[in-house]
Amino acid sequence: MDRDPAPLALALAAASHGYAVFPLGRTKRPALPSPHRAPAPPHSPVAGASGRPPEALAQAPGATAPPFGSPPGSAAPCRGACGLPGHGVYDASTEPDVIRALFARAPRASGYGIACGAAPHHLLGLDLDTKHGADPLRALALLGARHGFVLPATVRVATPSGGAHLWFSAPAGLTVRNSAGRLAQGIDVRGTGGYVVGPGSRTTRGVYRFLPGAPPGPPRPAPAPEALLRLLAPPPRPVPYAGRRHPADPERATEALLRFVRASLPGERDTRLYWAACRVSEHGLASRELAARLVAAAHATGLPPHEAARTVASAFTRTAPRLAPGNSRPGAPERAP
Repeated sequence: MDRDPAPLALALAAASHGYAVFPLGRTKRPALPSPHRAPAPPHSPVAGASGRPPEALAQAPGATAPPFGSPPGSAAPCRGACGLPGHGVYDASTEPDVIRALFARAPRASGYGIACGAAPHHLLGLDLDTKHGADPLRALALLGARHGFVLPATVRVATPSGGAHLWFSAPAGLTVRNSAGRLAQGIDVRGTGGYVVGPGSRTTRGVYRFLPGAPPGPPRPAPAPEALLRLLAPPPRPVPYAGRRHPADPERATEALLRFVRASLPGERDTRLYWAACRVSEHGLASRELAARLVAAAHATGLPPHEAARTVASAFTRTAPRLAPGNSRPGAPERAP
């Protein structure tokens, strides 16, 4: 089979603009098999993301992956720590020699992936999918109206299914998680550890192509609006229980927790409600009336009442046993509805 030179040429062009790339097959999956699941192929000079040869990386201190060709299940995926090719997005590089070596090992590559989150662009991709009746453009407009942002002109890529990819840059050091439908139906997010299919790639569905409308010059993603980044930021982790606390002003403490719940954004509503309900119970304030107020506050953010009630009940149940032994004081937690 004759090798198609186009995917490599397109990948090298993208790398020249600062995008870390790796080969993809027609199913949009990485074109190189994992070295930890396949028999050992002939020795290769392909370097890892660090640019060091694989033999050196395989013996590097702290490398936890098994040797090339180890049997399945011998170790957890090393995500490229072994320095051998076949780790998907973790193979991505901007170095021409590394890219050529990767494609040399992937004769059936029909496209290339672009790693999200990598310097210098720290790419963030929004995948707008119109399947199942979704209207992602309208959903984005509604999110912008609600949270006060307008999407700037940026790189847009048409997908074979009739959707589009929007490229944005994120601040260095910000971790944006990959998600499907978290923002809204039909909107998937490609962040750290994820990738977008590069324009010009051929898949079983068709070809990915640049769309007009981006700023002139090289394909550079526009900075993502801060309000959008806040929506995509990981939800805060609940603070571990550190002993029972009795607020001096219970009503003021209750109102603060309710405000915390009402300020929830999509993707963090359940987490914030659970955290607030735990604090309510730990303060010794849990009651049917306050459970109803928590549910109402969460419902105002869009969380269905039955889901909110279940979350509050779970939080009260989790914290009540910590308070129960020897506790017969008035105001001890009632059973949640």
